Amino acid sequence: MLQPWALGVFTSVDAGLGAGLDAVRELGVPSVQVHAPSPERRRQAKEIRAAFDQAGVEITVCFCGFAGESYADIPTVQRTIGLVPREQRADRLAETKAIADFAAEIGVKAIGMHIGFVPEDHTDPLFGEVVGVAQEVCDYIKQYDQRFHLETGQETGAGLKQFIETVDRPNLAINFDPANMIMYGSGEPLPALKLVGQWVRSVHCKDAKWSAKPGVEWGPEVAWGSGDVNAEAFLRTLKEIGYTGPLTIEREISGPDQIRDIRGAVELLERHRAEILG
Repeated sequence: MLQPWALGVFTSVDAGLGAGLDAVRELGVPSVQVHAPSPERRRQAKEIRAAFDQAGVEITVCFCGFAGESYADIPTVQRTIGLVPREQRADRLAETKAIADFAAEIGVKAIGMHIGFVPEDHTDPLFGEVVGVAQEVCDYIKQYDQRFHLETGQETGAGLKQFIETVDRPNLAINFDPANMIMYGSGEPLPALKLVGQWVRSVHCKDAKWSAKPGVEWGPEVAWGSGDVNAEAFLRTLKEIGYTGPLTIEREISGPDQIRDIRGAVELLERHRAEILG
């Protein structure tokens, strides 16, 4: 059983920018979110579960990623990410279900993803299509008693609230990433966190700076505590909404600098957690 605000790290078993298990062991954190491995690697579910068990690390969310996705720039994200693109939707829905199967096999009670740019206009036919596919995912994973965590970023807080209320499934939840809202220019993260707080079941401790052209050009991701999120205020807002789940650090670079920045985030989070929770 994890303690309130247990620290965690976004990690990868094979592909992705998450820190590896060796780094997680070195950092000494008790939890991770894991990027879903390739279909071939997912066949080794028992070995993967055993490796994390041996390290004493709990996997809290398994994140979906799909072939053909690109985060090259904001327009490319709009075209390629998640379950929004019509041409890839059927294949990606099948892949989502397969990842949920894998997550169940390794004992993980939540899957997550960037579902894509959902139209803010609920009369747009695409809005209804994505509502339907989200309902299908939620209904499928109900057999495993899993939640479906939507990662924030592309949508405003009000747009996300409207989408969740329209999907109307009790196992639909939010993975709140404050940096993504800044990077995408979709709104100030802390007011959005208060607005959707009742659905937040996981978070990313990730930081960013506003771009000169919010919503048109990326805002840069930076080390936790050095950007525009306001790390301490973010944690105080989490306490205000009653969030007690893990604090999962995500740093989307690779190499020694990634581990350095994650270690710095661990130290800052430990200090703020002690100050805020007592």
